[in-house]
Amino acid sequence: MAKESWITRNARKARTVAKYAKLRAKLKAEKDYEGLTMLPRDASPTRLVNRCEVTGRRRGFLRRFRMSRITFREMASHGMIPGVTKSSW
Repeated sequence: MAKESWITRNARKARTVAKYAKLRAKLKAEKDYEGLTMLPRDASPTRLVNRCEVTGRRRGFLRRFRMSRITFREMASHGMIPGVTKSSW
């Protein structure tokens, strides 16, 4: 499990990105790069990190399932993910 502070920090960044999204789009359309630099750094969507919904882990993230590879394997083995089966041959 990731530290709670990292998870909350990422959530705060997501709120900031959503708050400034329209303004950023407007400034980009006007090519006002000086205005863009005046915005907070966390307003940029590239500062967001994909994190596992269950554990908060950021490495080994599977976008399709919004979870880390470790959590995915555990849940798939227990049959908790619909449509996913473990293959064997």
